[in-house]
Amino acid sequence: MRKRLLTGVIAATVAVTSLVAVSSSQAASIDYSKCTDLKSCGGMDALVKAAQKEGKLNVITLPRDWANYGEAIDLFTKAFGIKIADDNPDGSSAYEIQTVKTAPKSKAPDAVDVGITYGADNVNLFAPYKVATWKDIPAAWKEASGRWAGDYYGQIALAYDTTVTKAPKSFADLKDPAFKGQVAIGGDPTGAQEALMSVFAANQASGGTAANIQAGIDYFKGLKASGNFVSVLANGQNLAAGAYKVSFSWDFNGPGAIASAAKIGKTLKYVIPSDAVIKGTPYIMAIPFNAPHPAAARLWTEFLYSQNKGKTSATLGSVKGLSGSKVFASIQGGQNIWISGAAHPITEDAMRAKGLAINPPAGFETPAGAKIVQPTPDQQTAAKELLKTQWPNL
Repeated sequence: MRKRLLTGVIAATVAVTSLVAVSSSQAASIDYSKCTDLKSCGGMDALVKAAQKEGKLNVITLPRDWANYGEAIDLFTKAFGIKIADDNPDGSSAYEIQTVKTAPKSKAPDAVDVGITYGADNVNLFAPYKVATWKDIPAAWKEASGRWAGDYYGQIALAYDTTVTKAPKSFADLKDPAFKGQVAIGGDPTGAQEALMSVFAANQASGGTAANIQAGIDYFKGLKASGNFVSVLANGQNLAAGAYKVSFSWDFNGPGAIASAAKIGKTLKYVIPSDAVIKGTPYIMAIPFNAPHPAAARLWTEFLYSQNKGKTSATLGSVKGLSGSKVFASIQGGQNIWISGAAHPITEDAMRAKGLAINPPAGFETPAGAKIVQPTPDQQTAAKELLKTQWPNL
C-alpha cells in the first residue's frame, strides 16, 4: 500500500575540509558499518572513496516525485558515480521496516525514510550516525545517540484533477454529491504515514482534536456511505485511469505530481484545505545495522542533510580529477533539494538564520493566519490503534 502519492554540505565546506586527512592504509582499516560521524569515517575524501568502491546504494520507497527525491537521486549518482537501486517506490513505512527485518543482506536497504513512529518503535534496527549538520536538527526530532533523525515534513493538501465539476477548497466540500466516486486516499492509515495524517486533517476539519481522531474516522465513513469515497489507491496509475479525481497529499508532492500529470495530459492542482492545516511530524532517516553498503549509506545521509547552495544535476559539469570533498562542496545540499520540492527540511530554521535556504516554489507557502496542528508521536500511536479496529470495517 502506498506511503506516498502519484515523497550537508554544510555551510560546511569549512567543516568538511578541516577534518584531518587519512592515508589510504588508514582508510582501508575503517569499518564503515561502525563509524558514527564524518570524522570517525576518516573525513569526506575517505568516505567518498569507500562509497565509490562499494559502487551501489540501496534505497527503498522513494518516489521520484516525492519531495524532489528524483533530483536527489540523479545528483548523487552524477556527482559520485554510485548506482542507486530503489525498491518498491510506492511502498509504505511498514513495508520499509519489514524489509529491513527480512531481506537478505545484499538486498536490504542502506537507508530508510519512514514515518516517525516507525523509526521510534524500531530503534534497535538502526546504527548510530550523526551527520555534520547534527547540531542544526532540533533535539525533539533526533535520537540522542544518532540512530535516527527527522529529515523533512509537509502539510496535508487536497490534490485534484481540474476536470472535476467544482474545485474543492475544503474537506467539507468533498461531501457534495458532485464528488461521487471521485475521492481516494493514499493507502491504509495504519501503515502509511501520509494516509494517517490525512485522517488527522479530516478530524480537524470535523471539529475533532489530535487526542481523539474519531471524528476523522466518522468523516471517511460518511464519505464512503455517500459513495464519494472509493477504495482504489491514490497513485499515478489510478489517476491516469480516471479511477479517482481528488486525493489527500503532502504539499511537497505537488511540484512532481503536477509535472507527472501534465505528461499524460492531465492538469492537477493542489490546495491547502481552508478547514484544516495539519503539519506532519517529520519523516525520519536512519541507517540499518545490516546496510550492505555502509559507506554509501553514510555518504547518502550526509548529502541529504547538507545545506549547500550548489550545482544541480542539470548544471553539474565534469567532476573528473576533483577530490570527494570538493565534489561534495560544489553540489546542491539535500536540505535545499527538499525545499525546491516544496518540502520543509528539518534544519530549515537554522538554514534561514544563516542565509543558506533557497525559496520554495511559488504557490506552496503556508496560508497566512492558518491554525496549524502538529499531532505528537504519542497521538499518532493512539490514532493507529483506534484505526486498526475501525478502518477495516469502514
